[in-house]
Amino acid sequence: MPIISYLCSLTALGLKSVLIVFAMVAVPTALAAYFLGCSNGAVIISKYILRDDVRTHGSGNAGLTNFFRTFGGPLTLVVILIDVLKAVLAVWIGVAIFGVLGSNLEWLPVLAKYWAGLFCLLGHMFPCMFGFKGGKGILSGGTIAIMIDWRLALLVWGGFLLLTVLTRYVSLGSVYAAAFFPVGTWLFVGHDPVIMVLSVLLGGLILWKHRGNIQRLLKGEESKLSFHKKKGDSST
Repeated sequence: MPIISYLCSLTALGLKSVLIVFAMVAVPTALAAYFLGCSNGAVIISKYILRDDVRTHGSGNAGLTNFFRTFGGPLTLVVILIDVLKAVLAVWIGVAIFGVLGSNLEWLPVLAKYWAGLFCLLGHMFPCMFGFKGGKGILSGGTIAIMIDWRLALLVWGGFLLLTVLTRYVSLGSVYAAAFFPVGTWLFVGHDPVIMVLSVLLGGLILWKHRGNIQRLLKGEESKLSFHKKKGDSST
């Protein structure tokens, strides 16, 4: 049963009661996911371990690509681990909190994953404890896709990796992944309007954060992926 139809079927309980019940799971999930998302691996490692904020280098972006281009080394793996784990935890917590509403609603875990994923991504992009200057969300967004559905993950990750390897433009792969996130949701997850809106918001946020990359790609001025330290634009 679509989410909106289900909510309409509960109107006998009173709209206010229904909204309160959903707010009791949606708000805690949003807060937990957002603050987990704020744990930006690139900023934490560069600022507190290397004592050299990654946002003062290269593109100024607090993402994996800029960290790798600036510092390189094994600490890049720690950045990856942090950004992956926070997305995994955010989705797990969301599913657990939404689960108090019952286990007989098959769409509930899916809604929880998209809802938690959205706020985790917002935390990654706009971390309140780091001046709202975060990353662009590709690694965390890709992890969220894996947590939602392996077919969705295959679509976005497969295209991302293929385009990045063939062109060495990380941003081109990122734009593809963001644009096809809603497409993959429609193809593999379902057509529920609420889920589709959340998927469009997730993909749209990543596209918006890459608006500068898109302009440089169109002008032929975008930096290509290099395994040597150099200044350049970041994509994640």
